[in-house]
Amino acid sequence: MKRFSLALSLILAFPLISYAQTGKILGKFNTPGDFPTGVCYDGKYLWQADRGTDKIYCTDANTGKVVKTIESPAYWPAGLTWDGKYLWNADFRGRTDISEERDGMIFQIDPADGTIVKTLRAPGSSPKGLAWDGKYLWMVDDVQDKVIQFSSSDGTAINSFKSPAKNPKGITFDGKYLWISDSGTDEIYMVDPKTGYVIIIMDAPGNCVYGITVSGDSLWAADYNDDMICKLKIRDRTPFIRKDRQTHKVTYHHAVTCFGPGKIKTLDVNIALPENRVNQEIIGKIRYNIKPSEFPTDQWGQKTALFEFKDIKPGEKTDIEVTTTVNTYDVRYFIYPEFVGSLSDIPRDIKDKYLADDDKYQINSETVRKAKDEALGGETNPYWIMRKLHQYLITHLYYNMDGEWDTAPTVLRNGSGSCSEYTFVYIALCRAAGLPARYVGSTWCHENNAYMDEVYHRWVEVYLPGYGWVPTDPTHGDRELPRDQAFPIGYVSNAAFITTQSGGGSTTMGWTYNSNETYTTEPKTNLNIINYADWETIDN
Repeated sequence: MKRFSLALSLILAFPLISYAQTGKILGKFNTPGDFPTGVCYDGKYLWQADRGTDKIYCTDANTGKVVKTIESPAYWPAGLTWDGKYLWNADFRGRTDISEERDGMIFQIDPADGTIVKTLRAPGSSPKGLAWDGKYLWMVDDVQDKVIQFSSSDGTAINSFKSPAKNPKGITFDGKYLWISDSGTDEIYMVDPKTGYVIIIMDAPGNCVYGITVSGDSLWAADYNDDMICKLKIRDRTPFIRKDRQTHKVTYHHAVTCFGPGKIKTLDVNIALPENRVNQEIIGKIRYNIKPSEFPTDQWGQKTALFEFKDIKPGEKTDIEVTTTVNTYDVRYFIYPEFVGSLSDIPRDIKDKYLADDDKYQINSETVRKAKDEALGGETNPYWIMRKLHQYLITHLYYNMDGEWDTAPTVLRNGSGSCSEYTFVYIALCRAAGLPARYVGSTWCHENNAYMDEVYHRWVEVYLPGYGWVPTDPTHGDRELPRDQAFPIGYVSNAAFITTQSGGGSTTMGWTYNSNETYTTEPKTNLNIINYADWETIDN
């Protein structure tokens, strides 16, 4: 824990320094050929297949120097793996060199001289990456977009699931997890082999990573476009990386118009005041066109600017502007389940605040408890509690913004909800499982330059011991591809500007975010409330 705490404090203090986080390039060298595909590591040497030369090269793992060369078994060598004694090669075309014909094959090869020991028909039409898990082979198919586990004896498929994205090229096994590269997204994924869930998402080191292989805390990636092998860091305890800084001026507008015939007797408006977070840095002072009456802080630590008005007559209008200049960042967490502590490691003050029940949650209701048990079974790992609840919601709810905020049990029974309702349900399920959860609210810039936001967005933060508060958004995770389902877990976009942090039922903000108003009026008085955020992107 001391090592993690030091890494986190350094990142917060010096956010632009480069750390050895997951995905960091530790070294690189040129490939022997111009069309590198599969790679594997035999404990000493790095083996590389090349589609252009139809060769398999044994190379020095540190320099890339060729030690020996053997012939490819067929005409389009792709995936490559090592089973402790033999090489295995997946060939996209098989034993024909006719360009229109594809007959994917799997070959077991004696590395001494290239002798083919065994030949299997590939369990998919377009074999690319290949991996060995100690008992079975794994293959990715970039036409079927599948990950297939199969027998090395006769090629019988054992298990399969959808690939993380639509262009899988490489696959390797690290002893516990699969790693899969995708040339369409230019990303590399750590995948749970039991469920197919994507756990880690990291940027690939090039534009077309093909083969990948793991050794300990390192991963080699062969880039088909740049003809390079890059050695990458994995399993580092640096919790996150942030990048792609943008600078914005955000002006939040809040206006109330009295249409009469009576007057608005009192109007109190609380505007949530943002603070520095991992994903954002406030630049200078927040500016107000009207001086706030005071700056109260609620029970969650959320500070607001309070504006008080009295006797607003028909035809009169209040007009509040709060302007903030802010740096925003893309933030990506790298959460390894085995590095997450237990529920008993969560600090008592966090539990006391963020396991509490409320009317919106109703964590002891039969509906919430039943859903929690169905989703988790006997799961106790905080990461997997967070993840399984995320998967449960995206398979049991669909997005529907009807302008209402129903309670968690009602949303579960209805089977649909808005981002706020997804949030209430997710928090309720987490708290029912003993995992602290809260929400954050933001304004969101959907365009690169000037933009007016009047929709906003809210999502969840879950407390994972060993990592702290981690963002997760089941609303944005409600997608088809495994990569897209996992993408919002541990991610905040630089398009987000978080204003509000709450456990719900705030003494100043209620259940709202960004702003909240309370008022009294004379009988039959009509009024109109509008609020929106104007974004202006400042060139960096």
